[in-house]
Amino acid sequence: MIRIARREFEGAVARAIEDLPPRFASLLDNVFVVVEEEPSPEDLESVGMSEGEEDELLGLYHGVPHDERGVDYSALPDRVVLYRGPLQRLCESVADLEDEIYDTLVHELGHHFGLDDDEMPY
Repeated sequence: MIRIARREFEGAVARAIEDLPPRFASLLDNVFVVVEEEPSPEDLESVGMSEGEEDELLGLYHGVPHDERGVDYSALPDRVVLYRGPLQRLCESVADLEDEIYDTLVHELGHHFGLDDDEMPY
């Protein structure tokens, strides 16, 4: 487990966003990436988890995937939430944490594009 200040964590998230391939990043104009300390009971329930499980929720996509949007789609911006506590508990070094932040970000953005967990590139 590693602990870093929230500001440092948010800096790692900002770098992960900057490191996204430009072609991918250009499609994210209406997606906000936010950091929360821990997933809420509602967030856990939305993915079939409950508090106290050994596995932890690292991130969550809130929105309507591109492949489910109609021509007249309009809604609030989509959100990707990265959970600071679980990500820090999973990692042993800053480098591991930065890699996991990037991987979790890409995974959740995959949901934005309509991919299921079993369709993710890793």
